Amino acid sequence: MFARPDRALSAYRVYLAMTGTSALFFAMLSTIGAVYMVKMAGLGPLQLVLVGTTLEAAAFLFEVPTGVVADAYSRRLSIVVGMFLSGAGFVLWGAVPHFAAILLAQVLWGIGLTFTSGAQEAWIADEVGEARAGHAFLRGAQAGQAGALAGIVAGVVLACIRLNLPIVVAGLGYVALGLFLIPFMPERGFAPSVHRDHSLGRKLSHTLTAGARLVWARPVLLTILGIAAFSGAASEAFDRLWEVHFLTSFAFPSPGNLDPIAWFGILNAGALLLSVGATEVAHRRLDTTSHAAVAATLLGTNLLLIGAMAAFGLAGGFGLAAGAFWTARVLRRVNLPLTTAWLNQSLAPGVRATVISMHSQVDALGQIAGGPLLGVVAGAVSIRAAIVAAAAVLAPALALYARTLRGGEAAVGVEPTLAREPE
Repeated sequence: MFARPDRALSAYRVYLAMTGTSALFFAMLSTIGAVYMVKMAGLGPLQLVLVGTTLEAAAFLFEVPTGVVADAYSRRLSIVVGMFLSGAGFVLWGAVPHFAAILLAQVLWGIGLTFTSGAQEAWIADEVGEARAGHAFLRGAQAGQAGALAGIVAGVVLACIRLNLPIVVAGLGYVALGLFLIPFMPERGFAPSVHRDHSLGRKLSHTLTAGARLVWARPVLLTILGIAAFSGAASEAFDRLWEVHFLTSFAFPSPGNLDPIAWFGILNAGALLLSVGATEVAHRRLDTTSHAAVAATLLGTNLLLIGAMAAFGLAGGFGLAAGAFWTARVLRRVNLPLTTAWLNQSLAPGVRATVISMHSQVDALGQIAGGPLLGVVAGAVSIRAAIVAAAAVLAPALALYARTLRGGEAAVGVEPTLAREPE
């Protein structure tokens, strides 16, 4: 669809620019998204839950097919299309404050997200090589953290002008980013997984089958997918309830008489600043090419994450709650690039985006299954109980980390035999 760019920049620099700017735009809208839906669109609690469910359902349905497109045709094409779709969804979300329009916006965003999910990680791994991919993932996470910090400030400022303005501006930013990538994003390390003359159906079928066989042949990949299910279920409740937990359970500090939006900006900014330092420590001290080192680190960070989530749910004062919240957010942000690096260790290039998309799909399935159940706990018992239950839901992941370490499951080794499609 798009010709090879003649003005392509360094893939590593484009990756950092892409992760940083996309995080900036996303932070702009996410800082005030829930407030906008309540105050301008008039959504109630059930409608807010349905908005989240619609997003996750769209991501679940389209995650693997769009990942297969990235493997069968072009990572670059998939990423650019994803930017355009996400941007269109955000513009619709902010421009039309009605429930039906917001649901349609979630569908567009969810599909766009699946085009970029997996494709970005697979693209940079192809361009810089597997040995440097772990370094790139961690640096990309730091660029995203810096961009998000700027986005939080910009979102709060724009929201003071008009509440929906950060969402519309963020959507236009995603479209502009897609336009930038067309001439400047290189794709030199990618080779389509199957012959270019084959039909779309045969390409998709072959690549999906190859990805499934690779997952089945590598026990460590099955372990990572299992962990994703528990992580998704736990994260959905935490992400949906943390703001209302602060609003209903604690009194915000009085100095400055700050609006809750400003306090949420401060909480998010504090988590990001701490995340930058934590990710830098991981970058300097962790060998991201070592299966044992990454798995052991993830075991430790998730053990701490469970404790932090439980402490946040049980906290009796604002200070303790803020500290627990920051700890949980930092640990989750560190987990993301480490999990991506761990997953990447086991992937054949021809199915990399497909398997990473499978990982995202399992995470989405966990959110779809676990989120509503924990939402019932929040309504029937309390928000505190739901957050503590979310921490408990993550606990089985510890057993999976321990199992892969005890079993010595190597992340690399002899490639499994994959079916070849006739030329």
